[in-house]
Amino acid sequence: MDKKSLLLAQVLITFMMALSMSGIMSMIHMGPTREWLATWPREFIIAWPIAFVLTQGVGRIAFFVVHRLRPLT
Repeated sequence: MDKKSLLLAQVLITFMMALSMSGIMSMIHMGPTREWLATWPREFIIAWPIAFVLTQGVGRIAFFVVHRLRPLT
């Protein structure tokens, strides 16, 4: 995969994961209330940049492990 496609994939993956995980985890903590709906966007805005930065390092580690466990044929 070329670098631009990989970067775009990381942006989209971290967006979707941060959106869903911040929503799920904050709803578990607060319950499905109006307060939760008001808080979720702020939680997402905090989570997305963190997820994107972490994926830069974690992604490389994951690809390394995958290539070690399953070499290309």
